[in-house]
Amino acid sequence: MELTDDQIAFREGMSRMGAAVNLITTNGPGGKHGLVASAVCSVTDSPPTVLVCINRNSFVHDKFLQNGVLCVNVLASQHQDLCNTFARYVEGVDRFAHGEWTTLATGSPVLTDSNVSLDCRIGSLLEQGTHSVMFCEVRGMHLSDSPGAGLVYFSRDYHHLQTPPL
Repeated sequence: MELTDDQIAFREGMSRMGAAVNLITTNGPGGKHGLVASAVCSVTDSPPTVLVCINRNSFVHDKFLQNGVLCVNVLASQHQDLCNTFARYVEGVDRFAHGEWTTLATGSPVLTDSNVSLDCRIGSLLEQGTHSVMFCEVRGMHLSDSPGAGLVYFSRDYHHLQTPPL
């Protein structure tokens, strides 16, 4: 499908909006899966809720819905290689063999050295264009004792933010 001029301009504009890089993981009846996403943001703290947008054409989209749970692992600069591993799907490759993982309340994979991991149950769902917007209720959280420099995606490339003082 060929993109329209408006779609091309919109994508270029959105590439100029820096965003945190997140590894979204899930585990349950649909299996253990993960994908990289920047379309994640907080919604409210009462109850703690984030939204996660996943393309409905993604090979794992339906697995997330089947499992009904996910974990938002906010990546640090040292995770760029791990991010690339999850960004490319290769048949038969166990992407979870990379990194150290644990679980919290939902059973979704939690990257132990992510800056923060938000373990969530998928609440409501909104279909908009090509994506599902998932409103996810936080059931557990893991904060890194020593957060790394933030990993952001801006202008179609990774950038590292300065490590915050503790």
